[in-house]
Amino acid sequence: MGITITPIDPADQSAVDAAYRIRAAADAADVPDFPPLCRRRLEAALRHPMPGCVPVWALAHRDGVPAGYLALDLPQLDNTDNAAMYLFVDPARRRHGVGRALHEHGLRVLRERGRKRMVGIAVSALPDGPGRDGAGGAFAAAVGGRPALAEVRRRLDAARLDPAALDALLAEARPRAAGYRTVRWRGPAPEEYVADVAHLEGRLMTDAPLGDLDWEPERIDVERMRGMERALDARGRRRYHHGAVHVASGRLVAWTLLDVGPSASWHAFQQITIVDPAHRGHRLGLLAKVENLRYALAHELELRFVDTFNAVANGHMIAINERLGFRPVDAWTDWQLTL
Repeated sequence: MGITITPIDPADQSAVDAAYRIRAAADAADVPDFPPLCRRRLEAALRHPMPGCVPVWALAHRDGVPAGYLALDLPQLDNTDNAAMYLFVDPARRRHGVGRALHEHGLRVLRERGRKRMVGIAVSALPDGPGRDGAGGAFAAAVGGRPALAEVRRRLDAARLDPAALDALLAEARPRAAGYRTVRWRGPAPEEYVADVAHLEGRLMTDAPLGDLDWEPERIDVERMRGMERALDARGRRRYHHGAVHVASGRLVAWTLLDVGPSASWHAFQQITIVDPAHRGHRLGLLAKVENLRYALAHELELRFVDTFNAVANGHMIAINERLGFRPVDAWTDWQLTL
């Protein structure tokens, strides 16, 4: 029967279920220390996408059996020449042409929609890290991709945290942060800070090292920020925030976010940490991250592990994370392909 590829209709629960099973099996094989795939997160990515993003998914059958799926994200508000591609093949059905067929299908879709570049990500092992199948990177290279950004995932084991060491970090940071006060919240940003949060979110693609990625800054306003929050609510992400307010101006000038999924209370992702350039040098990032970690742990009693991703070139943030206790696990490469 060979390989057939069909679009996934968000209303077709059987197709969505098949994609879930494929992705869950792929994650279990490729990143076994990740929490089990959250069904709510996967389904919301298709049915409740981030504002300004159009998802296009497809399911591959091999000999009539679901074998792989493709998820394309097509930005609409910025980066309209770009797209992100996520491709997963059931480990039991790899090396039979399924990935190649899905990739070629994705390229046809992107060309039809006028896209010029595609970005995908693949995991590989670090020299002293756990084993990882490097097939994703080999596949990306074989189809003409080029490595554009090198990242490392680091993990914090909360059971190994030293409260005295965290106290020492805060004691170091607070004198440098004179003239600032910390604020915290869970879930959506308070109305008085949402415009500043949107501004900081929009700076991420300007301030974070992007290597050779051809990805333009995102234009984030309050409306888009609220849409992003609704999309995260649909995914069931429990979000913990700390920020630093510049007392003289009343502006929120630093912000960090840590979130926990609905199906694995033992695991969290450390998301954005950013400080406005005019307010750097005051240990605001360190202060916010330490306070926020404690804030989340006080509410999430089962939380054990926190993962974060940093560009290899982001030495400043890596240094902060390693002082908190984050340790390298594996390498991740963003591959970019020009269509």
